[in-house]
Amino acid sequence: MYLKKVVGPRAVTLPDGSTFTQADLPDQTTRRWVASRKAAVVRGVVYGLISQSEALTRYQISNDEFMEWVRAVSEHGEAALRATALQKYRQL
Repeated sequence: MYLKKVVGPRAVTLPDGSTFTQADLPDQTTRRWVASRKAAVVRGVVYGLISQSEALTRYQISNDEFMEWVRAVSEHGEAALRATALQKYRQL
């Protein structure tokens, strides 16, 4: 079995004891951002699997958009990342 060489850690342990790996991150070509994929990117950055600058480059998202994802998750949980929930959680 061959492992692809990656920069940084291959896996991190989350506070609940589960393991989060590079394979759990969305594909680089992702264009349809559902809540679970957004949350995976946020989780990867927050727990040190990838850097924020790497995530922004890899997924071609703006810093403002990513920071909005982080804010939504930290204030309201993963449910706030759903497109149908924008009006409920949007900061005015």
